[in-house]
Amino acid sequence: MKVIFLGTGTSQGIPVIACNCAVCTSTDSKDKRLRSSILVEDNNLTFVIDTGPDFRQQMLRAKVKRLDAVLFTHKHKDHTAGLDDVRAFNFRQAQAMPIYADALTLSGIEQEFSYIFEDNKYPGIPQLEIHIIDHRPFYLRDLLITPVPVLHHKMPVLGFRIHNFAYVTDANYIPPSSMELLQNLDILVLNALRHEKHISHFTVSEAIEIIQLLKPKKAYLTHISHLLGKHEEENRKLPPNIELAYDELELVI
Repeated sequence: MKVIFLGTGTSQGIPVIACNCAVCTSTDSKDKRLRSSILVEDNNLTFVIDTGPDFRQQMLRAKVKRLDAVLFTHKHKDHTAGLDDVRAFNFRQAQAMPIYADALTLSGIEQEFSYIFEDNKYPGIPQLEIHIIDHRPFYLRDLLITPVPVLHHKMPVLGFRIHNFAYVTDANYIPPSSMELLQNLDILVLNALRHEKHISHFTVSEAIEIIQLLKPKKAYLTHISHLLGKHEEENRKLPPNIELAYDELELVI
């Protein structure tokens, strides 16, 4: 299985367009963070987790020619706003795009993209094949996906475990039952917004504490605000088995 980080950033914090901080003006490519999403390739199956506002740019940058499905973690726009651009894959593949989301997330998508769900559909709009998921494991073809329920303040969010890899973003609490689902991992990806306390995201120190409890072989931090600091400087401060993820990082698992 291969995992590509399409984006490792977030909309949280000062808008980049108005910011002259060290991260926003950095020439290091690892400081250029699009909104958080990953691409997963397993055998002949290719899918993404989340379609944020940068989805089109991410697909072009990664040269993705085929997309078999989209999984959603939750309904916030920095994770759903690019959904309209699946229409390119509708056209190329001549079929509807399967999307997998829980009922709360789907209700948000239906509100945000109401034109997709109208009875009298406008020609050329995205074509979706809806799959409502809950906390139970499900299959993408022959690939077992295990949802990992977490909380984003009071909002339920889904992480996902695939083989011995898990992806958890937009969380500040992982219940004991989900901690059990995250045992014996080769790689854990966990959100870590910044150093300062936040109402709905783990801080770096909180993420490290969770990782040390779970003891994966390797962990990567994602959903990183530019308020955290520059990649090279912050990465040096982390424990040996933990790294900051960065856009276009590829993992073979």
